[in-house]
Amino acid sequence: MSTSHLIIGDGIAGSSAAETIREEDPEADVTILTDEGEALYNRILIKEFAKGKLPEAPISIHEPEWYEERDIALELNTHVETVDTDEQVVHTHTGDSYEYDKLLIATGGTPTQLPVDNSDADGIHHFWTFEDARQIREHAEQSETGVVVGAGLLGIDLAAISAAQGLDAHYLMRGNCWWRYALSEEGAEIIHDALEEKGVKPVFNSGVDHFEVDDEGHVEAAVDPNGERFEAEWAGVAIGLDFNTEWLQGTGIERDNGVVVDEYMQTNVDNVYAAGDITQYYDTIFDEQAQNGSWGSAKEQGSIAGTNMVADDETDAFRWVSSYSITHFDFPFLSFGHPTIGDETAERKYSDTEWRQVAFKNGQLVGGVLIGDLSQQSAFKQIIREERQVADQKELLLEENVDLEKLESPPEAD
Repeated sequence: MSTSHLIIGDGIAGSSAAETIREEDPEADVTILTDEGEALYNRILIKEFAKGKLPEAPISIHEPEWYEERDIALELNTHVETVDTDEQVVHTHTGDSYEYDKLLIATGGTPTQLPVDNSDADGIHHFWTFEDARQIREHAEQSETGVVVGAGLLGIDLAAISAAQGLDAHYLMRGNCWWRYALSEEGAEIIHDALEEKGVKPVFNSGVDHFEVDDEGHVEAAVDPNGERFEAEWAGVAIGLDFNTEWLQGTGIERDNGVVVDEYMQTNVDNVYAAGDITQYYDTIFDEQAQNGSWGSAKEQGSIAGTNMVADDETDAFRWVSSYSITHFDFPFLSFGHPTIGDETAERKYSDTEWRQVAFKNGQLVGGVLIGDLSQQSAFKQIIREERQVADQKELLLEENVDLEKLESPPEAD
């Protein structure tokens, strides 16, 4: 009798799991349920589409034929309402039920809405799905003024989109610099200058107190807590993700701003796994729970979950140093590891567009940011994977070319 694998979510985590399951068990029943209306697409490229730089064609990764060829059932526009982990059955909004032997939760997150007046007005956009990108592009092409809110990795995508679409845009940031949890003012200044060159004006110690709308309910301005008013026919908001887990109430599955899993992508409930953005996974490198939304991380988690679901065992563990790149400027930008969790940092500026910061926690390298020169990323990732105690060797880590042999050896394994 074949094993029934049910996957909720067709992002890169869910799709990667389905592909892995099919490769490792040709006889398995594999079904994917997704509330989106289209199959897997490239979340990295949709920003280029929204900028007007790409047509729709290259964005899709899996056409319907991909699933058919692999005998994977894909159910689009399907919203899961409840899960019965005792009977091992999932119930959808249409009244349909799906039984499972193994269940993977890979539903990702949804953009957080600003808790201010008129934040749901027409013309205010959140950027997560391909459909979001279509609406952002269409509206931006019709607008002249804009604001962007959210001084992080998703917010800067919206800033780049507004620049590419020729908007007279202001980027409202609550702190004194962009991504202040990972960059110093000196490092962020490189980003600020690049934004201004593209016509986006950073506004610091700002944010949004409320939006103003016209008689038809369309946004026309953002007013910040200082009382400054910024005209905006178009607004982009990226202040984080919400992880909707209310539909898991009563399942016994442990939740903590997401779904808690171990290093094998297993939840605390038998036969239930989770992968991707929604997971609070056990990080074997730092010996603590962590969350990561990068594409590569989600793909690897999905693959590991799929392997362990088929094996019905703790076969593969997730051990990963993630990275996230930005390609909007004339210079490259990459963050790696967990650059925001350090208890100390070291940084150096090498030129007007070259800067590096590394972060440490309890003596270990935990992450960092590279601007302009990404050539040392592999060395830094290796140091993190090897759990080296290197906080006392900052100067060696700030050399343009990091010599791993000069660094003191990692501690002996127990």
